[in-house]
Order: sequence, then structure tokens, then C-alpha cells
Amino acid sequence: MKRRDFIKSSLSVAIAGALSSNLIPSAFAAAPIKVGILIPLSGPAGLFGPSSQNCAQMAVDEINASGGILGRQIEPVFADVGGPPADATQAALKLWKGEKAEAFIGMHDSAVRGALTNLFKGQVPYIYTPVYEGGECAAGTYVIGETPEQQLAPVIPWLAAEKGAKKWYLIGNDYNWPRDTNAAAKTYIEASGGEVVGEEYLPFTADNFDSNLAKIKDTGANAVLITLVGGASVGFNRAFASFGLSDSAIRLGTLIEENTLAGIGAENSRGLYSSAGYFASIDTPAARSFADAYAAKFGADAAALNSLGESCYEGVLLLNALAGKAQSLSASDIDAIAEGTSYEGPRGTATMSNRHFAKDIYLAEANGASFEVVQTFADVAPGNNCG
Repeated sequence: MKRRDFIKSSLSVAIAGALSSNLIPSAFAAAPIKVGILIPLSGPAGLFGPSSQNCAQMAVDEINASGGILGRQIEPVFADVGGPPADATQAALKLWKGEKAEAFIGMHDSAVRGALTNLFKGQVPYIYTPVYEGGECAAGTYVIGETPEQQLAPVIPWLAAEKGAKKWYLIGNDYNWPRDTNAAAKTYIEASGGEVVGEEYLPFTADNFDSNLAKIKDTGANAVLITLVGGASVGFNRAFASFGLSDSAIRLGTLIEENTLAGIGAENSRGLYSSAGYFASIDTPAARSFADAYAAKFGADAAALNSLGESCYEGVLLLNALAGKAQSLSASDIDAIAEGTSYEGPRGTATMSNRHFAKDIYLAEANGASFEVVQTFADVAPGNNCG
């Protein structure tokens, strides 16, 4: 036998042996799907990062254990997008063009989202997971998080009727999510017979709130809507309680979750409410199963479960559902089948309509260092975002 024929014969035997014994070399296996997972690991929203990373990794591991997406294992590639939009864009571009990421899941602020939709231009699937101001309809972009219509339209009238919340002060960070959220809030406040007695916006770096609290006290506000992010929210709420305003005004946050509450502290949480689509204390079979799995995987000292972290878990589930329905990871193929796509998550069955999701909304009250749900609003629509 000639040497060349011997090598060809030997290689054929080796491959056949590997196939028959299921010892297929990695070179013959389907390449993994790289998914860029963009979360804040620094900056004012950095306290949301650890739980977001944990939840995304948990979903990846579960899907990989079931065969992956379209028979390919998911390889998550995490990037810190806690800085300015320009920095986040560079991080995403590196993953997309450099690392060849085939899809993106983002849990970050709306300014970064705007920069990324402009970067992607519908060329790659992009799932945006946190609460936001509404109105995102870009091609290839899908939104899991709650809109102001979901978080506030049912909640403000309830607080007016049950807690006498009539004179509202609005305070948030100075960018589009707080401003657009407050614009929507004003309509719900007016419709419930209330009035806005003050409104202001602070830089992310704000750390002294004495003048803001003095203004709130002077207006006679008995309700404060807080759209501050991360560390700013912690500092403001601590100062609010120290100033004695908990005796005269309730607080409502649309981005105050379990990690932020831990920073605020049990001694500063009286009269503090939060509106969200998920809390760690939700007592449903799906939510309990998710919480139990999280505790088993990451231990008692892991970052607390919360709505923002949980949204990253659902982001991976949604990517799997979209790719499975389209039988493709092409952004155009996914866009063609996205409407009506469903998946089962910790909050139950989720079905996409106009790139968004209707969901149960929970109003929770801080009880020391934990949240207790006091009212549930079933199947609240996100509003006409892409009609």
C-alpha cells in the first residue's frame, strides 16, 4: 500500500471509530453560539451586575444541558456596560465583530440601548431586558422589561385610593428613562385626582440630597416617585428617612429591587413601595422553582434575586424560543416570526406582542429588608409601543 493511501485509510478508520464510540473530536462538533451579555459591572448601576450575571449564566447552563440552541452550546461572553454609551458601544462592537457574537442580551440603561440599536441596525438579534420608558420598536430588538404604563397606570390610582397619595413629587436621574417615565406618570396622577407639586432631575454622581429633601418638605408632598438609579437611589432613600419624611410621605420606586433595598437598609424603608413584574418573594410554583434553583446553584451568600437579574434569565429563554421558532439565528428570520413567540419563565407564560410582553405587575411594600407583595394587577399590557 502506498503511503498516501495508507494515511487516507487510517484516517477513515479513526473517524469511523470515533463516530461509533461517540468520541467525536471537537473539530467535528457544531461550534458554540457566542452570545454577548451586556450588563453593568461598574458605575451607578453596578450593584445590579452580580445577580444579572448569575441569572444569565443559570439560564445558559440549563439550556446547554438540554442540548443548547439549535443543537449548539451557548457560550456567554459578558461585557461591562456600566459606563457612558460610547464605551458600551465599543464593548459591544468588540464582541460582535471581534468575538463573532451572534446575538446580544442587554440589561443596562436606556441611553446605552439607544446607542446599541443604532450600532446593530437590525443586523443581529438584540434582547433588552430591564424596565424602561417604552417606545422601542427597532428591527431585531425585543423588549422584556416593564413600561411606565405597566408599572404606574394601575399602581398610582391604587395608592391614591388606599394610601391617600395625592400630592406627588417626582425625582430622578437626568436622562430619558426618568423623564419619559415621569411624563407618563403625570397623566396617571392627574387622572387619579392628584397633582405634581415638584419635579427635578439629578446627575448620576449626586450624593448630597439635603436641598432636594428640603424642597419636598416645603411642597407638602405626601408621595414621592423615585426614578434614581442604583447608588443614587440608595443615598436618596437613606437621607429621606433620616430627614424624617417617612412620617409624612410614601415613596414609590420603579427601579428599587432587593439589592437596592439592602443598601437602603431596614431602618430606612418604612413607607417604601416598589412596582415591578417580579420580586423574589412571589409565591407561585414557577417563581418558587426558580428561586430554589438559584439558591442551590449560587448559595446563601449570592447576590439577592431581583427583577433586573431575573430579566436576564428570561432574556436567554427568549433567545432560545425565538431561534427555535425561526430555526435560525438570523436577525431577519427571527424578526419574521417574533410576533406571538412564547416561553415559560419564572413569571409564567410570556407571549410576545409588538416586541413587548403583557405581564402581571406586583406592588410590593418594604417590610424591613425584604419586599412583601400587597397588590397584584393581572396581565397588564405594555401600551401601544409599536402599533
